Amino acid sequence: MCSKKVTKNDLLESVYEKTRCEKRVVQAVIESLFDQLKESLKNGNTIELRGFGTFEPRLRKGRENARNPKTGQRLSVASHYVVAFRSGQELKKALLSLPVEESSGTSC
Repeated sequence: MCSKKVTKNDLLESVYEKTRCEKRVVQAVIESLFDQLKESLKNGNTIELRGFGTFEPRLRKGRENARNPKTGQRLSVASHYVVAFRSGQELKKALLSLPVEESSGTSC
């Protein structure tokens, strides 16, 4: 299945079409939402959006002998946090209705 990348601007247009609120208001709400999500994760909080999923910061252990796959160079990577996402039940059920296409060896 070839999927389209959805950008923040695409979300803005979609919300605008459904609500008919002014675009600048929709943009301010979307920007505020993403800012709040980032700030909460930065503070170590887990974000649970019922029916959609859960975002949580997870510690990824550092490694002394990592390798840059592009150059092959050996380097050390410090421990750091990454964002993990677990989908909620409603989202999982919604994705079950997507048609599954067998790969034919060609990319999109």
